[in-house]
Amino acid sequence: MNLISLKDDLKNNSYPGRGIVIGKTPDGTKAVATYFIMGRSENSRNRVFVEEGEGIRTQAFDPSKLTDPSLIIYAPVRILGNKTIVTNGDQTDTIYEGMDTQLTFEQSLRCREFEPDSPNFTPRISGILHTEGGQFNYAMSILKSNHGNPDSCNRYTFAYENPAAGEAHFIHTYMHDGNPLPSFEGEPKLVETLNDIDEFTEMIWENLNGENKVSLFVRYIDIKTQTYETRIVNKNK
Repeated sequence: MNLISLKDDLKNNSYPGRGIVIGKTPDGTKAVATYFIMGRSENSRNRVFVEEGEGIRTQAFDPSKLTDPSLIIYAPVRILGNKTIVTNGDQTDTIYEGMDTQLTFEQSLRCREFEPDSPNFTPRISGILHTEGGQFNYAMSILKSNHGNPDSCNRYTFAYENPAAGEAHFIHTYMHDGNPLPSFEGEPKLVETLNDIDEFTEMIWENLNGENKVSLFVRYIDIKTQTYETRIVNKNK
């Protein structure tokens, strides 16, 4: 798989939807976890990321304008021991609860499917980072309808052991804007990372479509010590 420019990929796509980037910094010392949300409707755009414990959750920026919280209010990031869970929906809780009872990442998601938002049937995308004993590995998942058929769920899991320094994988919900929105296809994209968390955060935020971007979360986790730095950017202030 060829490494592509994350900057260019974001810049040239007005609506990738929600996206997860997981990888390792070029110096090999940090694990990288990124999650962003975008929106086309007033309800989707009326959100911010807020910290909750060691993770984050989405919250209505203006509660008086919130119409349907079912698919937009959730905890995208939760921590379970030395595992960081990142998803685009309430399956964060499903993974947390499953892995807390010794299920695997993949097994935990067996009870979930794509979102019931016809005609888009938005894929559920998820990631898990595991740091232990100076080692780092991660996995990503996508649950999607079978070419828009709501009666069939396609499940894909991608696991990355001892990932290379400077590389990450990027998965997002939609190929591009459209009506209905076309689901992501293929393997997660191979993209680059940066050593500096602020530079990486700025690069992603500046290249997300200005009209559609809503919020961004970036975390760098020290692979040896498991200490971390977090950046949150919200369009609504």
